[in-house]
Amino acid sequence: MNSPTPAIVTQKAVRPLPRWALLLLCLAYVVPGFVGRAPWKNADVAAFGYMLELANGHTAWLRPLLGGIPPETDGLLPYWLGAWAIQITPDWLMAPEMAARLPFMALLVLTLATTWYGVYYLARSPGAQPVAFAFGGEARPSDYARAIADGALLALIACLGLAQLSHEATGYLAQLACATLIFFAVATLPYRTAAPAAAMVVGMLGLTLAGAPTIATLLGAGSIALVVLAPATPSERRLRWAVALAMVTVLAAVLAWQLDLWRWRLVDTATEGKELKSLARLLLWFGWPAWPMAAWTLWRWRKQLINRRLHRHLWLPLWFSMVSVGATFSTQPADRALLAGLPAMAALAAFALPTFRRSMAALIDWFTLLFFSASALAIWVIWFAMQTGVPAQPAANVAKLAPGFTPTFSWLALVVALAASVAWCRLVWWRAVRNRSAIWKSLVLPASGAALGWLLLTTLWLPLLDYARSYAPQARKLAAALGPNPACVQMVGLSRAQMAALQYHAQLRLQPASPSTDCPWLVADNRAWPAPEDQVNPDHWKREATIGRPTDKHESILLFRRTASPD
Repeated sequence: MNSPTPAIVTQKAVRPLPRWALLLLCLAYVVPGFVGRAPWKNADVAAFGYMLELANGHTAWLRPLLGGIPPETDGLLPYWLGAWAIQITPDWLMAPEMAARLPFMALLVLTLATTWYGVYYLARSPGAQPVAFAFGGEARPSDYARAIADGALLALIACLGLAQLSHEATGYLAQLACATLIFFAVATLPYRTAAPAAAMVVGMLGLTLAGAPTIATLLGAGSIALVVLAPATPSERRLRWAVALAMVTVLAAVLAWQLDLWRWRLVDTATEGKELKSLARLLLWFGWPAWPMAAWTLWRWRKQLINRRLHRHLWLPLWFSMVSVGATFSTQPADRALLAGLPAMAALAAFALPTFRRSMAALIDWFTLLFFSASALAIWVIWFAMQTGVPAQPAANVAKLAPGFTPTFSWLALVVALAASVAWCRLVWWRAVRNRSAIWKSLVLPASGAALGWLLLTTLWLPLLDYARSYAPQARKLAAALGPNPACVQMVGLSRAQMAALQYHAQLRLQPASPSTDCPWLVADNRAWPAPEDQVNPDHWKREATIGRPTDKHESILLFRRTASPD
């Protein structure tokens, strides 16, 4: 016997969210952050450095190296995507860093689209449907599924942790997109054949090539169990799908083994206790507001959750969320491990919408309105202070935190920011003017507020963010100290991000330090000096300059000139 559903939804409550409004919101969220900025530290610029080396033919495609060092993450797919994009995009059309971001912009669009369609088909499941009324008037299945899918997409955009990491050209965005493809495939397979099959193959192999074979295997194993035990399809078809999923999972594992992609990045047990507080804070804000709503879903749908007949709309996103949270606690970096689970959390959050009381919806609206309106106002005030010096205190704070920064004015950024702010005010008025019956209404303000904040940051504050988060100012100072066309520059102790930034922004060809190499110049990270004597003889070098990052007094590059020939 099926457990009663807690969803009581009328046809009026599933009125469609205008497609133009949803698409405009997605556009306002996707484009800012990809366009018009320099590569940011650390993972973003390091990944770009490997892409540039591949595109220029300086390293092997199966074993990419930057300054003789392999990537910190073992995924090859993101470097291939960026390098191919750089190679096929003419230099006169756009800069290499923008060309490298194009496939990642497409991956973010793919993530949003597959989240919507995956949740749409989950909401079509019999166990997800709302209560049937005695005299009719309940929501039609297709309209109900569309409203739930709209809510899931809004919940995903509203997640605070998605903004920055989903706009970096790194393997973590590739992992997010591929994990969402797997989610879409399993959610869709009771209703379609070709699309979920292609999505499963691409998702499993892509997630493996993006450096997450363990997560791919766990998601594949859980999907197999769900297909076998879920009652959504006939038994013969379930068996065929389970065998196909098992074959794809084994293929992904073999591919990872052949390319030597199996790595364990478990957290050191000696520092695990110290990390618990930071992990708790990360879990609190990273998935907000999706995780509280997901928890509410598990509570309100608990009778279906513990039913012997597994319900796909609950167990599929729950399993994907559990795998992501488990990876967060066991591997580093924790925030990037949690990223891949956000679409599943958003899916669970969407099924809370039909169970909300009016008071809870009003609480979400008021909290969102106050939080994002205050944030937008603060961004505008600080931008105005940077441009005019008034108010004096915010301008002084910026000058203190980013010494040497010179504000620049852009009419395009101002117009876009003003349009977004006006749209936010109109949206708040629309939401407040009367009670709206649509079940997705509670997530309109959170998603729009998150998009507004991200857009304002990446338009009004973009010059400041570039100055603070890129290595470009430091690299330009180093290039000026070296002079034009330095013949040979050795390095010691530089991070991958520093190497990538210096090679791109300062147009240097760095090589690892060696006592037997007669190079006139040496650059070193201040935290790695003095260097080991088997790499550098300190008696042969004289310090010429100490070049710091304006926004980080602890991160400096030391420039040395050779004073004696190598032995």
